[in-house]
Amino acid sequence: MPKLTEHFSLEEMTFSETAVRHGLDNRPNARNVQNLTELCEELLEPIRELAGGPINVTSGFRSPSVNSVVGGSINSQHMSGEAADINCPLFNPRVLFERIRNSGLEFDQLINEFGSWVHVSFVSGRTNKREVLIARMVNGVPRFEQV
Repeated sequence: MPKLTEHFSLEEMTFSETAVRHGLDNRPNARNVQNLTELCEELLEPIRELAGGPINVTSGFRSPSVNSVVGGSINSQHMSGEAADINCPLFNPRVLFERIRNSGLEFDQLINEFGSWVHVSFVSGRTNKREVLIARMVNGVPRFEQV
């Protein structure tokens, strides 16, 4: 199991129950692996340190077919290896979201998704937007509000 960083492996950043269930290929290309490595180095490892314990990645890289099946955005940064959905066993998603938001860490997007997980993204080679959003379901449709 190749390690991308001390605490994050390629396997955990690419594992998808949806891909397994539907027999879909979820292997990243070399550029995706580079992006995943930078995401782990520049954001996930610092978040782990900020949290004071482990971070669980519930969704990292998604191939276009996996992204389609899960209903991801057509522009999802998951497809380029620039995003991860995470949780922390030490506290709830809202606390993790606020700690990241107030940390000064560089990120492209930070989203509290439905109070159930935190989406983070990092883009190498350009200034990250530090866009902060909250996703809520409104009449069965996801709505994203800037914070």
